[in-house]
Amino acid sequence: MTKPPHREDPTADNPGGADAEGKRSPRARAARPRDAASLIVWRQSSTGPELLMGKRHPGHRFMPDVMVFPGGRVDPDDHRGAAISELREAPRSLLERRATPARARALGIAAARELFEETGLVLGEKRGDGVAAALGDLDYLCRAITPSGRPIRFHARFLIAPAEAVHGSIQGSGELEKLGWYSPEAAHANNVATITARVMLEFLHWLALPAAARAKRDLIVFRGMDDRRVEA
Repeated sequence: MTKPPHREDPTADNPGGADAEGKRSPRARAARPRDAASLIVWRQSSTGPELLMGKRHPGHRFMPDVMVFPGGRVDPDDHRGAAISELREAPRSLLERRATPARARALGIAAARELFEETGLVLGEKRGDGVAAALGDLDYLCRAITPSGRPIRFHARFLIAPAEAVHGSIQGSGELEKLGWYSPEAAHANNVATITARVMLEFLHWLALPAAARAKRDLIVFRGMDDRRVEA
């Protein structure tokens, strides 16, 4: 498995996770949000949808022991990441609303890389110690920006991929525990992070729409703790 790149704080990797609950001096300048991507991998079971999730380690300083989706911040190498297919027009245009074309692609690469590093599952094709991403299997859901008072902030994009687009065996890296497929109810029974719960509702709304209606739905951004906005 790919060795995770060096990070300033190993507990500060997941959007809506560790960093979201940090504290800073009230006189300090607001931190600039870091681009990040989380990936919702889903499958349909006989009882309803199930999502690939894991629980943050209880030893983390902030937001310990909560359920989240695989994900993390964009690394510089993601701009040079290999892919076996490129973003389709709809998700690409939605990502490019708040990112350059190169950054939009890097967000997709980051989602596939973090999935592999945290779960061992491959979205695309395994190459050496890494993954050539199947960006063409991604859909865009929504985005969220960590509150301005936090010491480290993320501008996280939440992407979607069906379970049939990934392959391999689930093998945790230690960043997430209890990795597996969870119904929304089972996830909540294991303590879902607040932003994760809100994004999960957006996903369930997306899933319930006819495929043709998904591209016409309202685009959502979460700002602060409770600010759900429809984007212009």
